[in-house]
Amino acid sequence: MLDAKRLEILTESAKYDVSCSSSGSKRVNSKGGLGNASVGGICHSFTPDGRCISLLKILMSNDCLYDCEYCPNRRSADVPRASITPDEICELTINFYKRNYIEGLFLSSAVFSSPNRTMELLTDTVIKLRKVYNFNGYIHLKGIPHADDALIMRAAKFVDRMSFNVELPSEKSLKLLAPQKTKDSLLLPMKKLSDAIYYDKENKVKYSHRVIPAGQTTQMIVGASPESDGQILRLTEALYRRMGLKRVYYSSYIPVVKSAKLPQVGAGLLREHRLYQADWLIRFYGFGVDEICDENENLSTELDPKCAWALRHMELFPVEVNTAPLESLLRVPGIGARGAYRITEARKYTSLDFDNLAKMRIILKRAKHFITCKGKFYGSENVSTVNASLALQERCESAEQLSMFSSPSVALSALTGEI
Repeated sequence: MLDAKRLEILTESAKYDVSCSSSGSKRVNSKGGLGNASVGGICHSFTPDGRCISLLKILMSNDCLYDCEYCPNRRSADVPRASITPDEICELTINFYKRNYIEGLFLSSAVFSSPNRTMELLTDTVIKLRKVYNFNGYIHLKGIPHADDALIMRAAKFVDRMSFNVELPSEKSLKLLAPQKTKDSLLLPMKKLSDAIYYDKENKVKYSHRVIPAGQTTQMIVGASPESDGQILRLTEALYRRMGLKRVYYSSYIPVVKSAKLPQVGAGLLREHRLYQADWLIRFYGFGVDEICDENENLSTELDPKCAWALRHMELFPVEVNTAPLESLLRVPGIGARGAYRITEARKYTSLDFDNLAKMRIILKRAKHFITCKGKFYGSENVSTVNASLALQERCESAEQLSMFSSPSVALSALTGEI
């Protein structure tokens, strides 16, 4: 029987892994089964229709063999230890699901006994959930570095998503702060899973039999090591391009453990926020890392990356919304990806003016400095004035708490990441 104290320890220990936000699963229920990951996906956030959905996030054990400097559960840390069996996890998941507490499971573990033994028990857990308990809900499993490939691939057949957390942006930092982990122990399993996903898609394998149908994610800790924003984003870009990752998550370093090798001050949430904005530009707007970062390889603290880039390249603006190609519209501050596509569709039938753009929810207080409509320009040509205006808007929007009464542009940006 799982007692409340062990549950508290194992759920509290799991909170530092942010790579469990999840979506994209289409696993449907079967006759006599429990759970359904098909509708809306499972994630720790709000769905587009406003629903908040949740999952059980727990470690199998926090009793770790490894001694990673930044980890609250490292071997040398003086913290309460606990473990849980596969059967206890299965029963807890099913009971929580039946009570409508959760809609899925994020399962991870510290490395106890050995990497293979840890991965074996994690694999046994997800197989039992699927085969014995007939659970069809969402399962995200965190892979164990140095575990045998056969165990990893076997687990991948029963879960919706897996993640191997890169943690640190360079091999040098990994050796300094997490010496038991290696670059290959993290990247090679990701590559094998990526190849398996590609094989299943190419061979049109039935969805329910595909390897991790909701893909892979990873996490990087920001600020625990000295890498610049540019170095972090180049690794991000490579992971998306070569591994086909669904998401890279960034976790701002918080000094929860004392170590002479770690900074005594946290990285702050602003840097994490800027990296997510830059990540969005790389994935959906066609930006390269060299374009986004400044001459010091960092992101602006004053402006979002898209505005900062536009101000460095005022010679490219303004663009005429009725004739500019999609690629140019995507680079205009205040025009998101969906807004750019709406513009290209609507202008097939009529010439657009500023009123039309406002109805499309284009953020004109930003965009007006970079566009013309039917040749008309309502912005400022003075770079200093535009910079000050955009910076003021940034501060005002950051200070606004999102609520059901927030302006549509603020709410849309918060939900989609469009900038």
